[in-house]
Amino acid sequence: MSDNSELIAGLRAAWRDEVASARNYRALAERETNPDRRAILQRLAEAEDKHAANWAAQLRELGAEPGEYTDSAAERLRRWTLAQSGTDAAVIKLEAAEQDADTMYEKLIQIAPNEAVREQLLDTQHEEKAHSIVLNEMVGGTATAQRKLDKILGAEKWHVTGGGWIGQAIYGANDGLGAAFGVVSGVAGATNVNAKFVLLSGIATAIASALSMGSGAYLATKSEREVYQAEIERERHEIETNPAEEREEMALFYQLKGFSPEESHKMAEKLAEQPEHLLKTLVHEELGLSERTFPKPWRSAVSATLSTASGAFIPVIPFFFMSGTAALICSFVISTAAHFAVGASKVIVTGRSWLKSGTEMTLVGLGEALVTYGLGLLIAPMLH
Repeated sequence: MSDNSELIAGLRAAWRDEVASARNYRALAERETNPDRRAILQRLAEAEDKHAANWAAQLRELGAEPGEYTDSAAERLRRWTLAQSGTDAAVIKLEAAEQDADTMYEKLIQIAPNEAVREQLLDTQHEEKAHSIVLNEMVGGTATAQRKLDKILGAEKWHVTGGGWIGQAIYGANDGLGAAFGVVSGVAGATNVNAKFVLLSGIATAIASALSMGSGAYLATKSEREVYQAEIERERHEIETNPAEEREEMALFYQLKGFSPEESHKMAEKLAEQPEHLLKTLVHEELGLSERTFPKPWRSAVSATLSTASGAFIPVIPFFFMSGTAALICSFVISTAAHFAVGASKVIVTGRSWLKSGTEMTLVGLGEALVTYGLGLLIAPMLH
């Protein structure tokens, strides 16, 4: 038992939290005049009761008892205040509590003694996230700005299928151009515009920047895709192990969209006849995910590599054909023009004014070049 003391303490806290949550939902349901919202609150209370029963059973398997739940005076006052504040205000507070529960379960997952307990904790954590979404939808979407943005990006497929790689390409071109322009300016200042040194450093910078950006984009996108796939597999596991709860969850989402409880249950039951369709719908409703929106690691890598290389080679081009101050001036002119073009092209994904965006990037590029050129002049005496 001593080996599981931390887990037992955590499960007792989780049990108590679930019991308290169920009571909060019932207190709100009693005061709610809208029958549909009252039904949702009651079902959320029932779900929390199931979670509490699971943790009580798990504690007994570990040789411990959950104990008796008694409300303290502070808890009774808090529940009364919550109910008096009205459903909308109370739901916002309960949504925050659901997010706190998510953090609590994350800690318990880390100390789970075996895979069975870990899976149970993961399933409950996933349901708490779904409860948070249900609560948010109930009050008309009083979500944080980030969640609203995520929902919009998830619904607008072009952000991934079109704007995603385009944005990656623009970012890569900007990164490569800025890095190479700075290096070329700095080396030119330090070597009195020695074309050989500038070419060598410029090409090395272009290759290194392109490979670094490409590999970084590949690993980041691959990790993001793996997270998406893990979420889908977890949802699939829940459908296989707790089909009734998942159908209930789907019915809640339909009810929040304006369907009656009877219609919602019929639609959820119909959808459950095809588990793969139920899976896709739940994943979309809960997580805003669709396999069509999954990022593609190799496409991101190729886009980032080529765009970064293209941007990085622009400041170097004049030094293949010219030397001295003339080459530096030519590099300065075409790099400035390129900065403006790349900045203006950001309008494709940002919707901002192309003139403002282009001018902004041009000024940043010029500032970078002047700073590195000045540093090069300072370093020049050390190089003799």
